[in-house]
Amino acid sequence: MGRWDDDVYIKKEEGDVKQEEGRYRRERSRSPPRDKRPETYSPTRRRNADIHKWGKQLEDIAEEEPGDDKEPEPDFGLSGVLAAETNTVNGVILKYNEPPEKDTPSTRWRLYVFKGGKPLDDPLKVHGQSWYLFGRDRRVADIPTDHPSCSLQHAVLQYRKTEKPGKDGIAKVSVRPYLIDLDSTNGTFLNGDKIESQRYYELLPKDVLTFGSSTREFVLLKEK
Repeated sequence: MGRWDDDVYIKKEEGDVKQEEGRYRRERSRSPPRDKRPETYSPTRRRNADIHKWGKQLEDIAEEEPGDDKEPEPDFGLSGVLAAETNTVNGVILKYNEPPEKDTPSTRWRLYVFKGGKPLDDPLKVHGQSWYLFGRDRRVADIPTDHPSCSLQHAVLQYRKTEKPGKDGIAKVSVRPYLIDLDSTNGTFLNGDKIESQRYYELLPKDVLTFGSSTREFVLLKEK
């Protein structure tokens, strides 16, 4: 009887244990109350994991701004090749571009050529256009300088409309002649003095121009 009582007791005890274990398992499967969650718990952790799973990070989404993928605006400026083609004469690319203040003179300027103190040929008329190129390349030179010391494109006589005070102190606008050296190898000389390259020098009547080691002189005068 006692054995039976013990068996009953034991069975009852085992049932209680099973019941307790089942209740314990059920309680563990539940989420902890909000006020008892650990400090490391974060509501966004699961969202971060889901987003990361699809190859995106929250930071990436935050950095994306509307309009970032806007297509670049087209550039209609001339490329280097096209710009060179627009400044080409007889298949030769010119080293020089005229300034915005370029103009054709109304004064009849002349260049008288001398060598060894003696005049050569007739004077050159240099008033029909806004600029004249000196150089050895006869395909583009307006005034050929055939001496070996001269560059292919050596210098330019450029007419520019500029403002300058007159004798009475009042500024006057007129078209004046200027000389500029095009980075020549042996230099350009004004009245015996070498001028700086890529810089305009105003010319006056009776100024003497020489190029390189050539002894040929170009004297600028006005036609009477």
